[in-house]
Amino acid sequence: MGLHWIDAIIVVAYAVGVILVGAYAGYRQRTSDEYFVGNRAMSPLLIGVSIFATLFSTISYLSTPGEIILHGPVVLTGALAIPLTYCIVGYVMAPVYMRRQVTSAYELLETQLGLAARLFGATLFVVMRLVWMATLIYFASEAMMTMLGLEPKWLPAVTAATGAVAVGYSSVGGMRAVVVTDLIQFLLLFGGALLVVATVTYRLGGLSWFPLSWNSAWDTQPWIGPPTVRVTVFGSVMFGTLWWVCTAGSDQTAIQRFMATGSVRAARRSFLINSIAGVAVSLVLALVGLSLLAFYQADSANLEPGMMISTDADRLFPYFISHHLPVGASGLVVSGMFAAAMSSLDSGINSITAVVMTDFVNRPRSKPLAETTQAKLSRFVALSIGVAVVAASSLMQYVPGNFLEISQRTVGLFVTPLFTLFLLALFVRGATEVGAIVGSLVGLVTASLVAFWPDTDGSTLISFQYIIPASLAAGVAAGWSVSALWKQRKQE
Repeated sequence: MGLHWIDAIIVVAYAVGVILVGAYAGYRQRTSDEYFVGNRAMSPLLIGVSIFATLFSTISYLSTPGEIILHGPVVLTGALAIPLTYCIVGYVMAPVYMRRQVTSAYELLETQLGLAARLFGATLFVVMRLVWMATLIYFASEAMMTMLGLEPKWLPAVTAATGAVAVGYSSVGGMRAVVVTDLIQFLLLFGGALLVVATVTYRLGGLSWFPLSWNSAWDTQPWIGPPTVRVTVFGSVMFGTLWWVCTAGSDQTAIQRFMATGSVRAARRSFLINSIAGVAVSLVLALVGLSLLAFYQADSANLEPGMMISTDADRLFPYFISHHLPVGASGLVVSGMFAAAMSSLDSGINSITAVVMTDFVNRPRSKPLAETTQAKLSRFVALSIGVAVVAASSLMQYVPGNFLEISQRTVGLFVTPLFTLFLLALFVRGATEVGAIVGSLVGLVTASLVAFWPDTDGSTLISFQYIIPASLAAGVAAGWSVSALWKQRKQE
């Protein structure tokens, strides 16, 4: 029971392999522009897969099957938002963003609003991605603990090892190493999920696991309902649309990849590839959740003593990987889960480093640092970020909810306030720097209230699906109003 030594060798070989890729990419680099945006001439296919692999992290890889096992497949209706999201990002936002070839997305805020808006946006992004990386390291480490059968005391060692590998190759190899390894990691996580579905199908003697009716273990999830209903079809589509628009329109990890393509057309194509990859992997992970639910319901002996579907849904996927897959196959799937964490950590570290170097180090200087100095400092910043993230991951255990809810109640706090800055700066005529910053702060406060407003039983009262729309509406309204009042006051 648990991972075999052969599986452990496969996982270690994967970790060593991505570090060597990073070292090779770093050896060939000559400029900071190549380190951060790959000389702006990278393949849309690689960039599209990289966007997906970055944002579809271990959080999604582990939370999607667990969510479907416990609550049902309605959350997948968010994929219906992809065509609308593609049109908005590809044809409305990308042309505006690609007019200027920048390294940091927050340079755009200074052009439209001023230096304070740029620094505020850059700071908000750094905090958001630090929280995001701490969350996914926590999830990956929890899954590794389940698969290895380790006691809780080993959690710091597991998180340190996970963070060390990602920090190692991303800090050395830069954007090119990140994008190339993202492709490898995408293939691993996709293939690993398919392998789990195939194994359950074989163990159950066919496709009898596919449900033809609503499972009794699932919640009632209506088409539409009040904000207190946990998941609805309308809420999933609305959340999916706004999350992708806000992320693609304000997150350095996404905008940095658009800039790496070099043109609007290539950026649009890369986002289309990202969307297609998202649909494919979401469907496969849905099948993982459905098949695992049937597998464990068919025979309770498949569960660890004391484990229950109703309370341990998020642990069933990693438990199946380590206890029910053949030797060798477990190592491949664990590598896929490990890859999902790496693909997000490497991108987060590279993007934060780009922002720190561009917005906080070089911006105040009349003359940028020399290339050799920038390269050394960039690697030091990346290593420091890795240490901070590993240390912060221990705090995620105090956030209420399952994997999906924890991620949305932490990272979701910052996505919309950051996008509010860009929306007011680039698309709302008459917005002022003061108004945009106030609007962003109002959106942050609103998101915090929605995310953590307590119910009588100690849980959260409002569904996580309403964090983004409530924050966006409040932030934009406040930003527009303050901008109008500020301009009126100046005229008087």
